Amino acid sequence: MIAKVFKGIWAGINFSRRLILNILFLLLVVVFFMSLSSDDDKIIVENGSVLRLNLNGPIVEEKTYIDPIEAALNDATSSSEAPSEILLDDIVKVIDEATNDERISVILLDLQEMPKAHLNKLKRITKSLDAFKQAGKKVIASGYYYTQAQYYIASHADEIAMHPYGSVAIEGYGMYPLYFKEALEKLKVTQHIFRVGTFKSAVEPFIRNDMSDAAKEANRVWLGALWSEYKQDVAAVRPFDESNFDETMDTYLAKMQAANGDAGKYALDHQWVDSLKTSQQIRQQLIDLVGAEEDGKTFKQVSFREYLSLVKPPIEFDNPITEKVAVVVAKGTIVDGERPAGEIGGDSTAALLRKARLDDKVKAVVLRIDSGGGSMFASEVIRAEVLALKAAGKPVIASMSSVAASGGYWIASAANEIWAAPSTITGSIGVFGTFMTFEDTLSEIGVYSDGVATTEMAGFSITRPLNEKMAQVIQMSVEEAYGRFLSVVADARNMSPEQVDKIAQGRVWIASQAQDLGLIDKLGDKQDAIDAAAALAKLNHYEVKTIKQDLSPQEKMIQDIFGNASVKSLLGLNTQKASVLATQANINNVINQLSNEVANLKDYNDPQGVYARCLVCNVAQ
Repeated sequence: MIAKVFKGIWAGINFSRRLILNILFLLLVVVFFMSLSSDDDKIIVENGSVLRLNLNGPIVEEKTYIDPIEAALNDATSSSEAPSEILLDDIVKVIDEATNDERISVILLDLQEMPKAHLNKLKRITKSLDAFKQAGKKVIASGYYYTQAQYYIASHADEIAMHPYGSVAIEGYGMYPLYFKEALEKLKVTQHIFRVGTFKSAVEPFIRNDMSDAAKEANRVWLGALWSEYKQDVAAVRPFDESNFDETMDTYLAKMQAANGDAGKYALDHQWVDSLKTSQQIRQQLIDLVGAEEDGKTFKQVSFREYLSLVKPPIEFDNPITEKVAVVVAKGTIVDGERPAGEIGGDSTAALLRKARLDDKVKAVVLRIDSGGGSMFASEVIRAEVLALKAAGKPVIASMSSVAASGGYWIASAANEIWAAPSTITGSIGVFGTFMTFEDTLSEIGVYSDGVATTEMAGFSITRPLNEKMAQVIQMSVEEAYGRFLSVVADARNMSPEQVDKIAQGRVWIASQAQDLGLIDKLGDKQDAIDAAAALAKLNHYEVKTIKQDLSPQEKMIQDIFGNASVKSLLGLNTQKASVLATQANINNVINQLSNEVANLKDYNDPQGVYARCLVCNVAQ
């Protein structure tokens, strides 16, 4: 009887739950169809409009998956300080569409909230901006200040305007990581480090209090190459040469003294900017140039995201007839198992490659890599699928984005050809294993571990010291893994393991250097790689298809509903993100760096505990 009562109560609760969910679903459907018929939020682009390229989020190769309901709630409550990611392909598409759109006459570069980005991504954006200008249209940059990444894009404008109280911050490239050896010693944490490679510095923050000479030597080379490329590119489009860049504090101090400490005057005197104007002056300039909106308060304009919603279909349809060049994106740290979109799981990324292999319409594949590596095992799982694609007669081009190093290079090595941007960071061919034990830490508070086991191998724990002979076994495994890495690269690049070893040892290279060393084949961007893949497959007419993880029907429905801007408006969802002050971000970065290093340990899930990962590669991201 009691069981029946509780069963009845549960049935009532379950019925109520389903009823409420169904009512909520019907309400959302009604709102969705209302939004389709509503003209209140219809985006109209007037003739002669300004495209306001307000890039207020990280620029990425692939967006990280976020639950659509969670994303909508974050928008509604402004609970998320992090701006939403922007696809590099979307930026390029918007500029390219605007180039051929007679309604768009000017692009306004509004880069104030754009965070740092790697040089290869910036260069791809400016390539499209240059085409926009060649079509006889105008590009104007306006900002309160310019960071180094923002200025690279702004340098391609016809006019760079800055607020009179603003500044230009071009500092070059550098890396000063925090080192925790002494702190860990004070906490009595025992480090166990196993590595191969003179330059494999990924573990240095845990075992040193400073950067090793070998790491400094390697980092100076690739940072210097990156800085030279930045200076050359900017000097080529601005009215000055590379000597205008300040590289010593004495030079910078003298110039600022000449400007009486006025950063705006300094920027104008040395031609970093063309004019010093307030927001009101820029607004009036654009009104005079293209005309005012109906209310007369500002110029005719359309924002980046508004224009993107017009030129990019909300739902992508796959033409079942045409032959395809498939693009598979591998972005982030390589970890074992399954990971959502925007991350690399050995199994999930391999599944995307397998999906392309089993699609009869896919004739070639571009593996777009933006990764500093990670799990060696997961990297091999992905590489095996690249080999399977080639065995199936489908050529594979590895296209390196900002970074394709360590495990990122491992998965690229098997491709028919490797393409990279000149500024891509690659190489870092080395292996390490690491973990900590806390027996001394625990003893300080009177906690000990003791017991018995049937073998000497049993009973391993982070609460107990590591057996010395087991440490030797782990080091042997790491050395064997490094030899395997050398063989993988040697076989793929028609080199001997000894030749690879000379340029490996965990050393990082810039792509222009890596090409001379035989690690990559050609320099070019993603589109160049797509063209090369089509050429290898002998395709004259084809479409590009990005292979994505499949969403469940429920996820698709929710994403379609909550991803609709009109629905958000009708529901009263505020899509404006609170901006984060640069000073606060910098302070938080320093405070959280140690905790982030510890948090990153979740990515160390290789079943054999062996990793091919480049941590220094993050500096130029």
